[in-house]
Amino acid sequence: MAQDSSQGRTAGLHRVVVIVDENSNPFELGCATEVFGLRRPELGRDLYDFTLCSPQPRTLMRDGFFTLTGVADLAAADRADTLIVPNRPDVEVERRPAVLAAIRRAHARGARLLGFCSGAFTLAEAGVLAGRRATAHWQWADQFRARFPDVRLEADVLFVDDGDILTAAGSAAALDLGLHVVRRDHGAEVANAVSRRLVFAAHRDGGQRQFVERPMPPAPEESLAPLLAWAQERLGEPLTVAGLAAEAAVSPATLHRRFRTQLGTTPLAWLTGERIALACRLIERGEERLDVVARKSGLGTAANLRARLRRETGLSPSAYRQRFGRVDLPDPTAA
Repeated sequence: MAQDSSQGRTAGLHRVVVIVDENSNPFELGCATEVFGLRRPELGRDLYDFTLCSPQPRTLMRDGFFTLTGVADLAAADRADTLIVPNRPDVEVERRPAVLAAIRRAHARGARLLGFCSGAFTLAEAGVLAGRRATAHWQWADQFRARFPDVRLEADVLFVDDGDILTAAGSAAALDLGLHVVRRDHGAEVANAVSRRLVFAAHRDGGQRQFVERPMPPAPEESLAPLLAWAQERLGEPLTVAGLAAEAAVSPATLHRRFRTQLGTTPLAWLTGERIALACRLIERGEERLDVVARKSGLGTAANLRARLRRETGLSPSAYRQRFGRVDLPDPTAA
């Protein structure tokens, strides 16, 4: 049983509402709750007002695992700033008209819409994805394209941010998208704090591949974790792919293959992403000198910093500072 989490929450917070419908997936519901629904004593403040709602008093979850009761009714969706739509494995079964109508109303009044996994089908059925970019779990890509040819499906990425509509490929990608939204709303430093509590990677770019289909290797490949930790401590240094390969004692080609198979991205893309994330944290912590931020993050020049930050966040450094700085978080290592 789940209680209506809108009770007793702090007024004035961004309202995140999750619609749960019959046969919804518990995992993605858990991801939404972990990212948006928990209180944040480690931050000294809450981030969101979180509510579960359903079109019926009792909702049988996927495969009858359990029944969800005690949540708000569907009217809660009309108060959402961010609305997370239902997802479920039976993608060919049409969603309830009342749920689709609630999604359309939310979209019309400017609410942000999120779909995890097969949630892209729900959004498309509601008619809000026509001409828009989206993703869904790879195993349903062909079905999705056949039913919704007017949607620009990107089937081999973790998540797609199309402004006011965001979709994730499912499973762990729901956490990636959730942290991306936290980073958009509250900055990199807060998103890192949330990821630490989740014991989850702080930042995986949405363009990374969902999976890499390959034969099982005869022996497990050496983990990239030690190399990643080594590089993260030296982002301000002139690191190169060749230098990373030398540190790992492999050829650049082997390193590239390991990044693709283990992380779904390239060494250069990972390195650039880490440097941008560090630059964001430096700005949030109060560093105002762009040349210092660029040097410490390894982005080189203030001009490159401006270009990279705008491409990643849509904001100039000054606009980013105005929106997210200065962030003072409790020290998680303090006694």
